[in-house]
Amino acid sequence: MNHSLSLYLAVGASLQAFAFVAPHDDAQAVQGLWKPATAELAGQPMADAVLKMISLRLVNGEYEVRVGDAPDKGTYALDSGTDPRSMTVTGTEGPNRGRTFPAIYELKGDTLRICYDLSGEKRPTEFRSVAGTKLYLVTYVRAKQ
Repeated sequence: MNHSLSLYLAVGASLQAFAFVAPHDDAQAVQGLWKPATAELAGQPMADAVLKMISLRLVNGEYEVRVGDAPDKGTYALDSGTDPRSMTVTGTEGPNRGRTFPAIYELKGDTLRICYDLSGEKRPTEFRSVAGTKLYLVTYVRAKQ
């Protein structure tokens, strides 16, 4: 996979990051700056060099993903009442403007795991990225600020 394609996929996938609906403590707990520790798209791991360029900021139902200097912004809605917990990400500015991505998430302390369907078609049911799909699985760790 060439670098530009990796970067596009990283942006496209991570950007699908999150309108606000979480009853539970998750709404507060997910807020902050996150950096990907690992990520897979369609069953293929993303290169460490690409991961180091990505950051995700979640604040009050709004997200901003940066891949280098390229921002992608939008909203996210959490639903901690589902199993697995679900999230809907809607792009409002940048490469994902007008697109909606169903996702599932798991929050454990300073680790946030999200599996997005970048096709926008169907919410994932498990934390897996499989070849031949547009499933993006990423494990973020909270960045020290």
